[in-house]
Amino acid sequence: MFASLPTYSCASRLLLYWRRALLGFLLLLLPASGFSQPAPFQFIKARKHRVEVPFDLQRNLIIVSTKLNGRGPYNFMLDTGVGTSLITDPQLQQELQLPRGQRFQVAGVGEESALEAFLTEGVRVELPGVVAPALNMLVFSDDVLDLSSYVGIPVHGILGRDVFRSFVVEIDPSGGHLILYNPTKYKHPLGRRWTTLPLEMEGDKAYITAKVTLNDSLTLPLKLILDTGAGHALSLETGSDKRLTLPPKVLRTQLGRGLSGYINGYIGRVTSLQLGRYKLKNLLTSFPDDSDVHLRMETFRNGNIGLELLKRFSLVIDYPHNRLLLRPNLLFHDPFEHDMCGLDLVATGPDLRSYVVVKIQPGSPAAEAALQPGDELVTVNLVPANFYTLTVLSRLLHSTDGRSVLFVVRRSDGELHTAMVKLRRQI
Repeated sequence: MFASLPTYSCASRLLLYWRRALLGFLLLLLPASGFSQPAPFQFIKARKHRVEVPFDLQRNLIIVSTKLNGRGPYNFMLDTGVGTSLITDPQLQQELQLPRGQRFQVAGVGEESALEAFLTEGVRVELPGVVAPALNMLVFSDDVLDLSSYVGIPVHGILGRDVFRSFVVEIDPSGGHLILYNPTKYKHPLGRRWTTLPLEMEGDKAYITAKVTLNDSLTLPLKLILDTGAGHALSLETGSDKRLTLPPKVLRTQLGRGLSGYINGYIGRVTSLQLGRYKLKNLLTSFPDDSDVHLRMETFRNGNIGLELLKRFSLVIDYPHNRLLLRPNLLFHDPFEHDMCGLDLVATGPDLRSYVVVKIQPGSPAAEAALQPGDELVTVNLVPANFYTLTVLSRLLHSTDGRSVLFVVRRSDGELHTAMVKLRRQI
């Protein structure tokens, strides 16, 4: 879904839609595994009933340190939106000598050649205090998701539903740790600030029904995927309900990339979203074009709710008991803001601390300052660019309407260019 940010970045949106389209197609090819099967993860010490697992919140994604077959550590994203756990870095196949099982050919990732993926069985996966002795994982032949470039640290794969169906998972975004509980021993937290919502489990995913107020005269109960791998706050599919229309003020933009090419749509705001007793107002919301929503799976939904919203709570994701528990944290009142600069960055270089502009939004402050795709950041506000993480840069570029940011960039011909960008709220 990435330090705690009050916003999400354009790169986060790109990651979300690219990932959703590709993974949705791949996972439809794999046999479904129901909750009747034994939980894949267990406590390493049999008498343990809870363990604490630290994580990094980078660009609104939860990154945990993982060992595979006793090697590592490797960084994996924790994602409720994925059914089968994935190894996205193909170098791990050679490094760990993973057996190649059933193969898949997936064509249509934009204009690129077909992607080969294969199933590898019996991988030992360890998180601090817990282990899956023999997990089946899907391995990509090419790192098409390029998670490392968008997160700014090495990312080797994605852990999905396997973790959440094994434990009750408490997530503290502001404290940077998970607590994994034995479902049979778990006790509901006390305190009046907690609110409980039912989870509807369908296939590999968990859904909630939330009241979304689109405008002053229309409130709808909407079915939303609970998606910790989504960097945005809320995404709504207008084609799922004829009453779901675009807000009066929207920003046309490229939301990401899918199997057949780029996914376009709009960024706008809805009046509010109600989660139990808590109401979040003026939510920044993505609206993918109807024609581009080939992301829709076999189960009907109106959209999804991502970590930009969820991180405003301490949350307990309880698949075994079909419920979601929420308690507001210090981020609850932070505003939902869109990118105020208009440039998308990726991390490059051996240490992922060189930052290159990959896209400039037309008409944005970055475009007006004559920044260009391919520019490499040299300094930002007179500080060397490699002193920043992508998370901190994202926070800076989403920070304050009217704030000035001084860039020095290196062009592809080696020339240096100076640009003063005045941030502007665009939506």
